[in-house]
Amino acid sequence: MTTNEQEMILPPVCEQAPAPAVPAGEEPAIVADSLFFAYRGHQAVSGVSFVVARRSIHGFVGPNGAGKTTTLKILSTLLRPYAGCARIFGQDIVKEYREVRARIGFMPDHFSMYRQMTVFEYLDFFAAAYGMEIARRDRVVSDVLALTDMTGRRDDLIRSLSRGMQQRVNLARVLVHDPELLLLDEPASGLDPRARIELMEILRELRRMGKTIFISSHILSELATLCDSFTIIDRGKIKYSGVKRGLLSREDGGRAFLLHLEAAHPPTEAALRALDGVAEVIAQENAAYRVTFNPESTDVNAILRAVIASKGRIVAVQEDGSQLNQAFMDLTEPGVPQ
Repeated sequence: MTTNEQEMILPPVCEQAPAPAVPAGEEPAIVADSLFFAYRGHQAVSGVSFVVARRSIHGFVGPNGAGKTTTLKILSTLLRPYAGCARIFGQDIVKEYREVRARIGFMPDHFSMYRQMTVFEYLDFFAAAYGMEIARRDRVVSDVLALTDMTGRRDDLIRSLSRGMQQRVNLARVLVHDPELLLLDEPASGLDPRARIELMEILRELRRMGKTIFISSHILSELATLCDSFTIIDRGKIKYSGVKRGLLSREDGGRAFLLHLEAAHPPTEAALRALDGVAEVIAQENAAYRVTFNPESTDVNAILRAVIASKGRIVAVQEDGSQLNQAFMDLTEPGVPQ
């Protein structure tokens, strides 16, 4: 360790540091407390603390170089923090790393694969590495192939697969030992729009199965409809951590929704403006409206009832992703970290 690193890094505090408060009613899957790590004098992670609830999908978002991958490597026990500590399902990632590894699945952004193997051989190899017997391996590999919709490609060579197909195989590899927590580093990177949508559906299914998913990305709006909560990191420091509603309403409050209607059957703006809790209604092109709520009211069903009552026909209703983008821009600094 260089002199600059010694000056920059705090002494380990895992024994003394208390865990951050856990939200009422939630049992944490991850508790990160004051994590520090540096590379060659550059502070990559500086006092990172956050909590992730069990059976949630938590978005870990930040610009390139913000410290996301370093944090994920710490949580996956591949890096030991210079200071601070983290617990996964109550187990210390340093002192109980073997137990932690049995309960997590880590999918890195850049992954290497045994390209000369078939899909089945590749997954069977990793199942064997986890000590599974042959009979169980066959069943497990078949299950994860079905879950990732890769059953029809089980005998294909890895090298013949597209980036999106390889991404599915890599996710299947992460699942062979049935981990409780998935740590996914930019899993949608390099995928086409359809492959991204299909990946998000797989992640939703995994959450329905009871798994906790911690997913990193540098695009906040990409995770807008997927995640229950977010942590935003920039230049190694946490800028926000909490539920999505808090991120959307941290300033002027209003969660905003885009309402798309059939052009021949639009409701009047007055019907939407008359709703309790609606702060603003802006008409847009092609029979669309942007409806913003006050902070204390976010009853989307009220919008739907008002549209139906005024004889409108709904095509789609969705949260306004531009709000999340603006929140991200407000919380992060411009330029490349030095």
